[in-house]
Amino acid sequence: MKSFENKVAAITGAGSGMGRTLALRLAAQKCQVALSDVNEAGLAETARLAAQSGVKVTSKKVDVADRAAVYAWAEEVVQDHGKVNLIFNNAGVALGATVEGMSYEDFEWIVGINFWGVVYGTKAFLPHLKASGDGHIINTSSVFGLAGIPSQSAYNATKFAVRGFTEALRQELELAGAPVSATSVHPGGIKTNIARAARMSSSLRDIGLDDKHGSEKFEKNFITTADNAAKIILNAVRGNKRRVLVGPDAYLIDLMVRLLPSSYQLLTMFFARKSMK
Repeated sequence: MKSFENKVAAITGAGSGMGRTLALRLAAQKCQVALSDVNEAGLAETARLAAQSGVKVTSKKVDVADRAAVYAWAEEVVQDHGKVNLIFNNAGVALGATVEGMSYEDFEWIVGINFWGVVYGTKAFLPHLKASGDGHIINTSSVFGLAGIPSQSAYNATKFAVRGFTEALRQELELAGAPVSATSVHPGGIKTNIARAARMSSSLRDIGLDDKHGSEKFEKNFITTADNAAKIILNAVRGNKRRVLVGPDAYLIDLMVRLLPSSYQLLTMFFARKSMK
C-alpha cells in the first residue's frame, strides 16, 4: 500500500494519543477514517478535527474487549464507507502490579483490552480487508513486547502476545497469497495519557516502587510525540514492514535484548533500584 488516498482506515483508541494522530495524518492524505473509543468526548474531538480535511469520518463508541461490539462495528464501517482497507488495533491500557499482588480482575481487564481487543479487531475486519483487494492490519504491541520489566508482567504478557500473534498472522497471509499484510508496532515512551490512566497496585511497594507517583515519574522519560509516532507507523505501512520500532528508546531496548537476551534483566533491575532511590 504505497498511498492512503481513497482508502478507508478503521482505528481503535482514536479518542487521544496515537489513535488521534493516526486519524489526522490519514485524513490529511485523503483517507476516510472510521474511529472508535470508549472515551466519547475525545472521540468526538478527533472526528471533528479529522473532518476538517474534507474526508468522510464516522465514529462509534466501542469497547474492544466486547467481541460482539467489535464485529458489529466492522460491519457498520463497511456499510458506511463501502469498504475498509486498514485496521489499526491501537487501543490499550496499562497496569502496574507485581505478579503476586495483582488481582485477577485487573489481569482480565488488561488482557481483554490489550490482547483480545487486537484479536477481535483482526478477525472481525480481516474478511473485509481481503474483499477490498488491498488491506493491512496494524497491531500495536510495545517495547514491553520485546523485554520483560518488573511491575509490568500483565502488560508484558499482553504485548508479547500481540507480537507473536501478529508475526504468525503475517506469515499465514503470505503463505495464503492474501491481498492483506500485517505489521507489529513497538512504541517506546510516547507522550500520551496511557501512563496517567494506568491502574497502579499497592503491591508495587513490595518491590520498592512508588504506586502513587510512579506513573508520573515514568512518564517523564517519554521522548516521542504521538504525531511523530503516527508518522513512523504510516511510513512502515507504506514500506510493508513486518515490525516497526517507534522512538530512540525502542531501538535501545531492542538492541539491549538482542545483545543480552538473558542478562538484560540485570540491567532493568539496576534501573529499577536506581529509580527507588
